[in-house]
Amino acid sequence: VLDDDPTGVQTVHEVAVLTTWSPEVIERELHSPSPVFFILTNSRSRSGPDAVALNRAVAASVLAASRAEDKDIVFMSRSDSTLRGHFPEETNVLASALDGVDGVIFCPAFIEGGRITIDATHYVRDEDGLTPVGETEFAQDATFGFESSFLPKWIEERSGGRMKAEEVMTISLADIRLGGPAHIASLLEDVTGGQVVVFDAVTYRDIEVACLGILRSEAQGKRFVYRCGASLVRVRAGIDERPLLSRVEMFGAGAPERARGLVIVGSHVRRTSDQLERLLAAPSTTGVEVRVPDLLRSDAARRAAVAAARAGVEHALRQGVTPVVFTSREVVSAADQPQLEIGIVVSGALIDSVRNLQERPDFFVAKGGITSSDIGTEALGVRRAIVIGQAKAGVPVWRLGPETRYEGVPYVVFPGNVGESTTLASLVTEMIG
Repeated sequence: VLDDDPTGVQTVHEVAVLTTWSPEVIERELHSPSPVFFILTNSRSRSGPDAVALNRAVAASVLAASRAEDKDIVFMSRSDSTLRGHFPEETNVLASALDGVDGVIFCPAFIEGGRITIDATHYVRDEDGLTPVGETEFAQDATFGFESSFLPKWIEERSGGRMKAEEVMTISLADIRLGGPAHIASLLEDVTGGQVVVFDAVTYRDIEVACLGILRSEAQGKRFVYRCGASLVRVRAGIDERPLLSRVEMFGAGAPERARGLVIVGSHVRRTSDQLERLLAAPSTTGVEVRVPDLLRSDAARRAAVAAARAGVEHALRQGVTPVVFTSREVVSAADQPQLEIGIVVSGALIDSVRNLQERPDFFVAKGGITSSDIGTEALGVRRAIVIGQAKAGVPVWRLGPETRYEGVPYVVFPGNVGESTTLASLVTEMIG
């Protein structure tokens, strides 16, 4: 699975996530008994050309390793269940690396997060009911904004008109629930030339039936790449569902009676801001704000802001309190600086604020996909971690490896767009004890 941010492991357990991808690293992973492993590309934080180059390099490395080990590989491009990311560029690269495929399986559903597809229209469920994704704040994303919720039209929109809505095959809930795997396999017989196939999904049962049909089609010689949310990954890999992790399971043997953690919040979607407000009111936490305008004003202002944040983190940890490092909530834009570039500056400041701390936290929580990737790889130095399960629905926990300064410490990768207003505070309070 090529994951464009770290949250794609939000449905699996006992699975490796890699942040490096040399053929030697991949060959070692191919000897693992696990049917799946994740490569964290974090390509959602990159420009389009950079994302293409990155996917091309990863695909070449994986294919070289698979040939050396005589293993068959299926590429899954896991991306955002609210449709932000580099599509169709990334699946085009993977298809090209395989010398062409018959089709692209497109299933962005994320059941745990209330992201479902009905009649090829994608919805987000929240406290108010179902909202077409094109009417949510996610569609207003500064980098990946879009208008359509009807996925064939969305595909046409994202491809700049190169892929036409009428060329997209749609497989409905009726096809899945009434026709079953055999009917789906028969529909896929007609898929050729890299055609995109959109799958409806409201429940895990829908995805299970769809995957059985896809597997039948693959057994008959069809070749696909996948663009999907996290739910299809678990089903396609044959990984069973498990209960949420207990506090003892998250910490392992010797769980501290009273823990002090470090929380980093970068995402600025409304759901995250609501959760942050609740967290800052929780006992045993203290806020450490990093003001984005200060980071953009000058190098000197940036250094001062980072130094102040770092001092606040160290002081809180010495006092036995859990610091919550967060960026200012207003969205900052600059005429001469694309939003992705601003994001890189902000992410770099967060990394510098928490890298190589003198005090050792008992756990880490990073809120936001790009934030959690950058903190994991750059601040914590993760090269390979094991996903041990989920702390809350759709919220994965990594066990940090020996290459980091924090071997065995739990790292919670909390997606920006997941959870209710109290979920983050509830989790952190539980981990503190």
